[in-house]
Amino acid sequence: MTANSAPSISIDGLTLTYPGKTVLDSVSLDIPRGKITVLAGPNGCGKSTLLRAIRRLHRPAAGRVLLEEMDVAALSEKALARQIGLLAQNPSAPEDMTVEELVRLGRYPHQTMLQRWDAQDTRALEAAMAGTGVTGLRDRPLGSLSGGQLQRVWIAMVLAQETEIVCLDEPVNHLDLAHQLDCLDLVRQLNAEFGRTVVLVLHDLNLAARYADQLVFMRDGGVAACGTPDELMTEALIAQVFNVDAMIITDPAYGRPLCLPLRTC
Repeated sequence: MTANSAPSISIDGLTLTYPGKTVLDSVSLDIPRGKITVLAGPNGCGKSTLLRAIRRLHRPAAGRVLLEEMDVAALSEKALARQIGLLAQNPSAPEDMTVEELVRLGRYPHQTMLQRWDAQDTRALEAAMAGTGVTGLRDRPLGSLSGGQLQRVWIAMVLAQETEIVCLDEPVNHLDLAHQLDCLDLVRQLNAEFGRTVVLVLHDLNLAARYADQLVFMRDGGVAACGTPDELMTEALIAQVFNVDAMIITDPAYGRPLCLPLRTC
């Protein structure tokens, strides 16, 4: 494997447990550089846990997560935050905080006792807000924003970190259809224009198939299948992973596979 084709992240035999329960069991997976990888699967299969483990928010019982061949366990918190950004489910912040104040928090990993806010921080802040279309909202309090606007601001905060890898846990959760498409189009734009590696948890299989370069099906704490949407969106795999009988057709607009659920198996 050449340097250009080497994965951004390699997950090697990762096992993660909670008291009395194994959540991830010997998971191994490569996250390709500069691509969008979508994690999908039934509720409780370990998708969000895997995303958080990539960002070292859970300590594994076994195995490791490698970032450019370095174990993330060996990195300081700020060094890791300069490499991997994470937007968790349902993030919260004070409603009277302004948009600019929240986005500025993304620069925290780059601040030290000797190096405070500088021109590079300003450039990153402005680029993040412009890239997500929230510059005109900079003085608005968070409590005055719509759900779609607020999600763009959170993504701007992660973008301001200037990390190569961006992890987003169900970023379209609770958004209406128009804002779901708006948010995921933004993710695709950031991937294409900034070259960011994106790891995304999605529940909607059809959105996953539309936006993913690599699709990962998870079940019972492990990887059930990994490949392109064309490879994974089959009636047999949908039945195996999701316990749903479905018809798979080709999306006439995007040419991607489209799942029409029929009944539970």
